[in-house]
Amino acid sequence: MKYTKTLSYLLVILLVSCTKVLIGDEGKFDEELYLNYRTKTDLELPFEEEWYISVGGRTHLEGGHHFITRGSGQRYAYDIGIVMDGSGYSGDGSRNEDHYCFGKRLNAPGDGKIIALENNIDDNHTPGTVNGNINDGNLAGNYIMIDHLNGEFSLMAHFKKGTIIVSVGDTVVKGQEVGKAGNSGNSTGPHLHYHLQNTPEYLDGIGLPAQFTGYFADDELLERGEPLRGERVRKN
Repeated sequence: MKYTKTLSYLLVILLVSCTKVLIGDEGKFDEELYLNYRTKTDLELPFEEEWYISVGGRTHLEGGHHFITRGSGQRYAYDIGIVMDGSGYSGDGSRNEDHYCFGKRLNAPGDGKIIALENNIDDNHTPGTVNGNINDGNLAGNYIMIDHLNGEFSLMAHFKKGTIIVSVGDTVVKGQEVGKAGNSGNSTGPHLHYHLQNTPEYLDGIGLPAQFTGYFADDELLERGEPLRGERVRKN
């Protein structure tokens, strides 16, 4: 769940030999099972404006979560931020507020019901450094889990502390504001972590491919697709 230039550079160096390998050397049955999976939920990009896919796709190179795949639900996860002029932040980026996506509106990607959330975890004080109290129980930081009532569940993570404006039990509709982007949990910079999984449990399950409808990828309008690392994406 990391969004930094350094991470992207390290992924290129460490994973270049795996660029044509599909997700994970473990759990190959899952890969075969979901290779042609068609998302049931009508999903739209969960933000306003144009954002940048720093992690996302089906190869090791594109997907930084492929090494924590099976059993955590993150197999097809996205890390998304805002990049301007080649950078995710202004100045030296030493403050959360320097990062263009920090505090930006986040929306429900699809209709459903809020079944779990956390809203009281401090944002990491300094981008690039995770607060000392982060542990296995709060890796997602402030998050919401949406039950789409069809066997698919969306997890959105790393919200800014105290900005989630929905409650457990609430029904949400696609495009409804749910909170603000932050830097809480296991995060080295403000960004949105998003993934779709097949169970309602927190970071527990099999990740599902998430196809979004009606969005632009690098200014090309797609009726349906899976955003890829390096693309600039925005809603139609």
